[in-house]
Amino acid sequence: MKKLIGPFTQIIPLTGMPLKGALKDEQLHIVPQGGVLVEDGLILAVGDFEELRKVHPQVQVEEIEGEHVLLPGFIDCHTHICFAGNRAKDYALRIAGKTYLEIAKAGRGIWDTVTQTRAADEATLTQLLVQRASRHLSEGITTIEVKSGYGLSLEEELKQLRAIKAASTQTKAHLVSTCLAAHMVPKDFKGSQQEYLDYVVNELLPLIKKENLTNRIDIFIEESAFSADNAMVYLNKAKRMDFDITVHADQFTPAGSVVAVVAGAVSADHLEASGEGEIRLLANSNTVAVTLPGASLGLGMPYAPARKLLNAGACLAIATDWNPGSAPMGDLLMQAAVMSAAEKLCAAEVFAGLTYRAATALKINNRGILAQGMLADMQAYPCTDYREILYYQGKMKPSKVWTADLNDF
Repeated sequence: MKKLIGPFTQIIPLTGMPLKGALKDEQLHIVPQGGVLVEDGLILAVGDFEELRKVHPQVQVEEIEGEHVLLPGFIDCHTHICFAGNRAKDYALRIAGKTYLEIAKAGRGIWDTVTQTRAADEATLTQLLVQRASRHLSEGITTIEVKSGYGLSLEEELKQLRAIKAASTQTKAHLVSTCLAAHMVPKDFKGSQQEYLDYVVNELLPLIKKENLTNRIDIFIEESAFSADNAMVYLNKAKRMDFDITVHADQFTPAGSVVAVVAGAVSADHLEASGEGEIRLLANSNTVAVTLPGASLGLGMPYAPARKLLNAGACLAIATDWNPGSAPMGDLLMQAAVMSAAEKLCAAEVFAGLTYRAATALKINNRGILAQGMLADMQAYPCTDYREILYYQGKMKPSKVWTADLNDF
C-alpha cells in the first residue's frame, strides 16, 4: 500500500552529493514543506507534500504534526555491541592515569570482555544485542554494523555470529555482521600470531561460509594485537575466500591504514594516529576512512584527523565504536557533533559521514539518501532548521524513526 508521509518543514535528502572530499552546507538540497511517498518499504518520490497529495489523491496519508526536519536514517558502520558484562574497572584505571596498552598488558582490556562474553549463552547475547540495537534505533540509527571478536575460539566466535544473526530477526534495525576473530591472540591459544590466524582461516572461516553468518572480515593491527605483515597475509587469504575486508587501523601507531589500502579493504577504521602520508594514501584510494570519536572520548585521545582527511579528498564516515572498553557511550549523534566542533566539520560533512558515506563503508547502496528506489529508512527531528540538530550537540533526538517496514518508534 502506498503511503504519503509529511509535511516536514525541511527534508534533507542528501542527494547529488559527492562520495569523497570536503563539502559545504550550500551543497545541501533542501525540500521545504516536503513529503515522502513510500510503498512496500521503498521510496517512490520525495517532493512538495501538497503536490504529492494532489497527484496521489487516494493515497494513505500519515500526517506529521508540528515542525520537523527529515533526514535519512543514520548508519553506524563500526560497533562491537554483541558482548556481555562491562569494563568499568578498566575505565576507572584509565581516568586514574593508566593507558589502554598498559591495562591490556596487565591482563585486562579486551580479554576481560572475552571472559565475560564466553560465560554468556547465545540467548543472553542475543537479548543484550537486541536491547542495544533498539536503543540505537530509537536515536535514529537504522543500520548497525556488529562485530564478533569477544569469543576468540571457533565455538565462541560462532556463538557471537549466531547471536547477531538471531538478533537481526528481533529488531527493526538492519544489522550487518562482521567477523573480528582477529581481535587479539587469545591467551588460551598455544601458538604464534600467524598460527592463530591460520587457525581462523582454516577452521573458522569455512564454517562461517557454510552457515552464511557474514561476508565481512576485520583485523586489529596494533602492538597489542596483530602485526602488519601477519595481517596482510590473513586479509589476502580472506579475500580469496570471497570475504569483504576491513581493518582496525592506526589507533595508537600508524601501519594499519597502509595494509588496508594495499589489501583493498572496504574501510580503514580509527585513524587517530594517521599522519600526512597515511592521509594521502587513504585519500587516493577507494578505502573509506572511518573515524570513531567515541573511542577518542573514552580513551582521552585526540580525534582522527577528519578535517585533513576530507581536505585531502578522502571518503569520511563517522561511527561509534560502541564497545564495553574504549567506547561505552554509544551515542552516535553526540559523538559526531562534538568531533565536528573540534575538527571543524560542517553539517553537510557530518550528515554525509553518518549516512551515504557510512553506507559505502559497508558496501550498501540502497540507503543513506532519500530518493526514489531507496529504502524508507528515515528520522524526523522536532525543529525547523537542520542546523539545530548539531547545535544541540546530540541532546536533540529524533521524535520519529521509520525503517523500511514503515513502522515508526
